[in-house]
Amino acid sequence: MPLGKITVNALNLNQGPFPTVEKYFLFIGEGLTNQNTLLFLNSDSNLDTELGAADSEIKRQIKAAKANAGQNWACCAIPVADGTLWAAAFDMAMNNNVKVEACVICTPVAVQADLTAMHTKSEETNTTYGRRLFFIAAAEAIDPTAVTGQTWSAYITALTALTTTLSAMRVSVVPYIYNDAVGIYAGRLCNYQTSVADTPMRVNTGSLVGQDQSTLPVDKDGIIYNNAHAKALNDQRFSVPQFYPDYEGVYWSDGQMLDVATGDYTVVENLRVVDKAARAVRLVLISLVGDRRFNSSPIGTAWAISKLMRPLFEMSRSYDFQGIPFPAELKSPVDGDIAIQWITRTQVQIFIKARPFEIPKDLTANIILDLTAPV
Repeated sequence: MPLGKITVNALNLNQGPFPTVEKYFLFIGEGLTNQNTLLFLNSDSNLDTELGAADSEIKRQIKAAKANAGQNWACCAIPVADGTLWAAAFDMAMNNNVKVEACVICTPVAVQADLTAMHTKSEETNTTYGRRLFFIAAAEAIDPTAVTGQTWSAYITALTALTTTLSAMRVSVVPYIYNDAVGIYAGRLCNYQTSVADTPMRVNTGSLVGQDQSTLPVDKDGIIYNNAHAKALNDQRFSVPQFYPDYEGVYWSDGQMLDVATGDYTVVENLRVVDKAARAVRLVLISLVGDRRFNSSPIGTAWAISKLMRPLFEMSRSYDFQGIPFPAELKSPVDGDIAIQWITRTQVQIFIKARPFEIPKDLTANIILDLTAPV
């Protein structure tokens, strides 16, 4: 008979918090100070020290992002001499283990191929590092020079060539309607009053910070940017400022992505919420590799489903305060939202349903009169 033996094991159930990259963006743009240097910035940073006292393309956008994001904002940035050569700076950041939700290219794109290159880079990054991210690209501002400049019609027609026929669901394009429009948009996406499931169109969290209706640009004929121009650009899948007559402030249109017309990811909030869930699910899947507790038996399947449900549950914690709803990023998962199929004894295919909340963007009220005689 063997001697008595006691063993105590501390088991790791992988219950720690998921790391987050949401609302942390990488900015790449032209600047004279700290060129080709990876900078880490937050709301306490002195931008004059980090990016130079003089105005620059990248500093202008980061300053706008900082103002529009508000509390707890942070980002990383790489100033470059030539913003059209952004790919090398982006690769440097990835090689330095920088994890971000989005990359903001501050230098305006010249041709459609530039947008294709950004989409390709995002897919390559996911393939190489398992990092899901999207790009925010800038488009040229209107030339308002009298006689030789552009009308709004000519400007919108010129920009249309950038997006027409293009499928690039991980790219969002922002024209420089304001000279800091890209930073404004990025800041609205990083505002901690909202979640990744919110649209930048949201009015309740306030108007654009740093710009107003008096600073709207004009074309060569002196015609001021208005909602007709916003609609025309929006129809071509650009994300632009908009405003509401007799309502103070300037707001934003949808965060459009260059997905196909019938795609699920034509707006940024759909892409962001699925990416957030996918990042967490990926970590759960890694922890399940080779774990025989995950098997085809009923108890093994149920255990695996409970592990995979965790990201969905964490993203579905809604609450209300005094009758005011504060919805979560996703609706609560229910039975059947995760299905597991064993292809072979070692290969598993998993299906997961993420259900975002509805967002009102086109509202109509109908008012009727009640002219019945009093009772």
